[in-house]
Order: sequence, then structure tokens, then C-alpha cells
Amino acid sequence: MIKVQESDFCVAEEYAAMTRGNTKAGAVVFFVGLVRDFNQNKKVNALTLEHYPAMTEQVLQDIVQQARSRWSLDRVRLIHRVGRLTLNEQIVFVAVSSQHREDAFAAAQFLMDILKTQAPFWKKEETEKGDEHWVDANNKDTISAQRWL
Repeated sequence: MIKVQESDFCVAEEYAAMTRGNTKAGAVVFFVGLVRDFNQNKKVNALTLEHYPAMTEQVLQDIVQQARSRWSLDRVRLIHRVGRLTLNEQIVFVAVSSQHREDAFAAAQFLMDILKTQAPFWKKEETEKGDEHWVDANNKDTISAQRWL
């Protein structure tokens, strides 16, 4: 299941969807990304995420398919929010279930690392001074993704 949406999500509901009737899974690993108050040495008050819907959904499907081809996974849920988000709001939910924890942990890390570098989302930050600026790719994210390629 892949969703790109403006509305928030409920982690408990998403986790329940991962486990409901899933008797094969021995592990569920999930990650939730939040809006934090700093980035690249600047105080941040909010951010706005933009995307091209058809392109973004296709790239996310491709990333999930890559994970499925590398690891033995049961279920995958990926939710990414768009629009204006304020401090401590949820941005992204990535969850995988597998028979074994090793596959679940690796696949979840892969999904986040590749999503951060390949998914076509554009992020504009609002600083505490009221300035707005588009965020460039983070070198740390590129390095993290390279280990999988």
C-alpha cells in the first residue's frame, strides 16, 4: 500500500493494518519521520512538500518493488505527506513485515534511504525569521543511499 496525501495518518491504525490477519510475519519494522525545528544549521518553523502525483507514485512503487526483490517481505506500507506541515507533524510512514527481523530492518532502512534520494518531492522550509527557501539534497542522504546501489 502506497499513499501520498495531505492528511495526517494514525500510526496505531497503520500498524494494525500491517498485522491484521498476517500470521506469516515474525517481524514488523516501521519508521515515522517528523518535522523538526532545524535543518542544515537553520531554525525551521514549517515546511511545505510538493510533488507531481503520477510521477511520485510511480517512483514509490518502483522503490517498493526493488525492496521486494531484495528481501522476503510480506506487507509494505508507505505513506508520504505533502502540503504545509508544522513542527512535530508526521511526514512519512514506512513499514515492512517479514518472517524474519533481518529482512524487515534492512528493507525499512533501504526504503527510507532510497526514498530520500529518488522520490520526486520538493521541500520548502520556513525559517523562524519568516524566510522561505527550497532545500537542496543532503549529502548525508546521498551517501546512505549509495550503500544500496
